[in-house]
Amino acid sequence: MPATAAAAKEQPSTRFAKEQLKAFVERIERLEEEKKATSDDIRDVLAEAKGSGYDVKALRVIVRMRKQDTEERREEQAVLETYMHALGMLN
Repeated sequence: MPATAAAAKEQPSTRFAKEQLKAFVERIERLEEEKKATSDDIRDVLAEAKGSGYDVKALRVIVRMRKQDTEERREEQAVLETYMHALGMLN
């Protein structure tokens, strides 16, 4: 039986499910491509910052910290200082 004849015999719900599945997969693939492009752009900006003398590791920390609200950031800093004090890393 030719492929078109098999497709014609499919139930409408089966055909819809296949089309929906394909649409989900294609959307995910597009987003993955966009994510890769964005990651490449971030890498380029960090390389540019490094070329200008900035510390890339510090920039990454700052970006992560800016995502936190003030209280969350203070709490994290307090825990970090407590651990550093316990390890004798603070004078």
